[in-house]
Amino acid sequence: MDPAHRAVLRRFRVKLSDQLLVTDTILPFLFQEGILTEAQVQQVESQPTDKQKNLKLLDLLPNRGPRAFSVFLDALRDYSWIREQLELELRNTSGGGSPDDFAAPSCCHGDRCQLPDSVLQKVPSDQELSRLASRLGAEWEEVLLDLGVSAEALYRCRSDHILSSQAAALAGLVLWRRSEGKKATLARLLQSLETADIHPSVLEDAVMR
Repeated sequence: MDPAHRAVLRRFRVKLSDQLLVTDTILPFLFQEGILTEAQVQQVESQPTDKQKNLKLLDLLPNRGPRAFSVFLDALRDYSWIREQLELELRNTSGGGSPDDFAAPSCCHGDRCQLPDSVLQKVPSDQELSRLASRLGAEWEEVLLDLGVSAEALYRCRSDHILSSQAAALAGLVLWRRSEGKKATLARLLQSLETADIHPSVLEDAVMR
């Protein structure tokens, strides 16, 4: 998701969490359009209150690829006043644009990663891992397990950073890089992100920023 779109969702987080009812039409539409997986829909629906369902959806959306924001706007057809506010805020902060402009960034077309092979063969830096950890959301454990980090090591990461899933994810990524050495490449990371059904643009955003 484009950084400007992330920022708009962040600024409207409280309003969105208070006013939406995502289970009626929004979740089915996002699933139909391939933005959310069935497991992610279940994650949202399993939350005990409507507000927590909304917040869980807002946690997931930024990591669902370059189409996530525009499809989310389309899903707000029963909440036209909210959609108009989001569009107005985006125009005010980005200097123009229409809903048709809310598409994939130029670095990413479709679902294929646009990072060149020369970049994918590199070992990620601390800064790149930190940016990636901030974007992983609830899928961070699935990614790390696919990377070969043990369940015991994941438990230690959670225990050591109980108040921050981002810090726990970063600790796990650093542990993976340390254990794998030169094999801990961005290409290997991309493979595990795809296994967890995370869009390649999440890695592109962390690396190309």
